[in-house]
Amino acid sequence: MNNKIKKYKRMMRTWKRVIYSVACVFVLIAFKSCTQLNSQQLKKIESISEELPWSERMALSIMKRNDRLFMIESRTDPKWSYTHGLVAQSILEVYKTTENEKYFVYAKGYADDLISPDGVILGYNITDFNIDNINPGKYLFDLHKKERNEKYRIAMETLRNQIEWQPRNTKGGFWHKLRYPWQMWLDGLYMGGPFYARYAKEHGAYEDFDDIAKQFMLLEEYAKEKQNGLFYHGWDESKLQKWSNQDTGLSPHFWSRAIGWYAMALVDVLDYFPEDHPNRKDLIRILNNLMESITPFQDKETGLWSQIMDLPEKEGNYQEATGTAMFSYVMLKSVRLGYIDQKFYQIGAKAHSGLTEHLIVINNDGEINLTKCCAVAGLGGTPYRDGSYDYYVNEEIRSNDPKGTGPFILASLELEKSQNKTK
Repeated sequence: MNNKIKKYKRMMRTWKRVIYSVACVFVLIAFKSCTQLNSQQLKKIESISEELPWSERMALSIMKRNDRLFMIESRTDPKWSYTHGLVAQSILEVYKTTENEKYFVYAKGYADDLISPDGVILGYNITDFNIDNINPGKYLFDLHKKERNEKYRIAMETLRNQIEWQPRNTKGGFWHKLRYPWQMWLDGLYMGGPFYARYAKEHGAYEDFDDIAKQFMLLEEYAKEKQNGLFYHGWDESKLQKWSNQDTGLSPHFWSRAIGWYAMALVDVLDYFPEDHPNRKDLIRILNNLMESITPFQDKETGLWSQIMDLPEKEGNYQEATGTAMFSYVMLKSVRLGYIDQKFYQIGAKAHSGLTEHLIVINNDGEINLTKCCAVAGLGGTPYRDGSYDYYVNEEIRSNDPKGTGPFILASLELEKSQNKTK
């Protein structure tokens, strides 16, 4: 009997080895097929058809110029950056519309290059309390939902923890960065707001929406020019900065992209804001008033907005792509969702046409390039940025800046949704 048992056990061990070996072969084949599929999806793009919609043409142009998403802005090493997060989110939206996996693979690649298997974000330091660093976290929600990879969830928890401890001014507004004390910038509402709102919705943290609304309402109260309805780029509550007005704490000018960040933050936060929250109507009111306020400054001929919005004729000013793309996106999306009057559809569509007719350059192979993008603009820092007119109009102007290409994709998708609806 014992011999029979031993023989049976040897036979079972043999079969286990066989089954394990076969399983390994199948796993290897599956992995190889997956690798081949990804390689095939991300093969070098040689040309781009003009028959494709603008959203795909821009997404493919970005992919053609940069084998991996982290390479935008001429980077040679991966960096956790709000600009990369903006483009990743935009291309992910193209995937949602087309269901073409190559867009998902490309967008997902950025997160996989920057987030370790145990959820650590490469190069991220929470103690910088840089609100820009929250923005790339937005698209991790969709990656986690599709992939169920815990590293994305852990990274999101890290970013939510930063919000918990982000320094605030005495009114409760988030500092833009730890090294920019007491300062709220319009940019920061976009960098932190939509992530904060989606996290609150998905975790049932209804009370967080009070805090989210407060950020917008603070800037409406302290950064808005009452006469023309436009918003100044920055507000220094302490009034200690050289760029800040000693009476108001405000920076000197109306920079179109800063206002664009604030506008995009409004319309994107509303995606998650509870219908029954008392401040929802306040955000929609602010959005309506802002769209009314920027409209008179749109160039009637081209449909574009200028770098310094209220001084289009002043020497050195120019019609700028990134702010225009942002306003186009906000208007088209806001009309679709019923937040603002239908009249803004034509204004947003005209802005998009202005970009494609005046600021898009198309190569022979179909690659498209967005010109006249302000590369970067800020306040304070080293070397010191004083927020003057000369400062804004003399910052570098370049093509294909992600702060333009990302919103251009989003605006194009909105325009395409409306056009497909009427077919």
